[in-house]
Amino acid sequence: MRFVLDAEQRAFAASLDAMLTAADTPAVVRAWARGERTAGRALWARVARAGVFALAAPEAYEGMGPLPVELAVAFVELGRHAVPGPLVETVAATVLLAGLDDPGPAKRLLPALVSGEAMATVTAPGSPYALDGDAATTRLSLSGAELRLSPGHGPVRPSLDPARRPTPLSPGGELLATDPPVARAVLWARLAVAAQALGVGLTLLDRTVAYVGQRTQFGVPVGSFQAVKHRLADAKVALEFARPLVFGAAVTLDPVDVAAAKVMACEAAYRAARTALQSHGAIGYTAEYDLSLWLTKARALRSAWGSPDACRETVLSGGRRR
Repeated sequence: MRFVLDAEQRAFAASLDAMLTAADTPAVVRAWARGERTAGRALWARVARAGVFALAAPEAYEGMGPLPVELAVAFVELGRHAVPGPLVETVAATVLLAGLDDPGPAKRLLPALVSGEAMATVTAPGSPYALDGDAATTRLSLSGAELRLSPGHGPVRPSLDPARRPTPLSPGGELLATDPPVARAVLWARLAVAAQALGVGLTLLDRTVAYVGQRTQFGVPVGSFQAVKHRLADAKVALEFARPLVFGAAVTLDPVDVAAAKVMACEAAYRAARTALQSHGAIGYTAEYDLSLWLTKARALRSAWGSPDACRETVLSGGRRR
């Protein structure tokens, strides 16, 4: 499939890129990882005003969607700038609420999510934890066939990516629905993760290319060494193969296509992370160096909303088991 973004979609990506570049997201990420929310919430509001969360919500709930291709465009940029917070989880919560048979919970909760006044998290199927439950104002808990509005959260658990803060949600709470559309929410969440991972990988590659062009050994740039060129080329090819899968999956919204896109994008980002670490040497290991913000995220996204094995099983089974 050959997928080319139209002029409006490219302009949307460029506007998000400009906004996030000006926001100094590395400083926001570090503050978020320390549990300091002020800068993160301000950035969240700007992302919402740009219309990102409205892309997953129907017009009946003050959204603009569903527009999965535009959502993928947005999440590539969010990944490129390592924006923190329960971004994917807010999308999943939006899809869950919008798909309920009873429109009451959606009418009550979705407008605030679309506008950025509220931030949502939700437990992924099979996981006892929700991302950033300590920061979210709307906490949805999936337990069996029930969707509940959780009244609180437990302590933050350690994570490979310090800016991703998993928390258990408190049991009980208001019952919103039985048999919610979990499969559709997982579908949108996996698409968002795939796009986010693609953006993470692109930044890792761009930063590494710039670094090896500046660092010298034996009087020449490291980037002139054949072995370094080969590693960078392999990472570039993997990302370029993943890109059309991500946008193609956004067009079809087929579970098989989305699962394949998530596997390819996350593995490409992970390859880019390993290449970046090898090419930077010892400095790549330091938490003070901005590269680490993308390195840890690339690893964490591999298992978010479905491990590589789970997504491969979806592909091999033709989407019959999700």
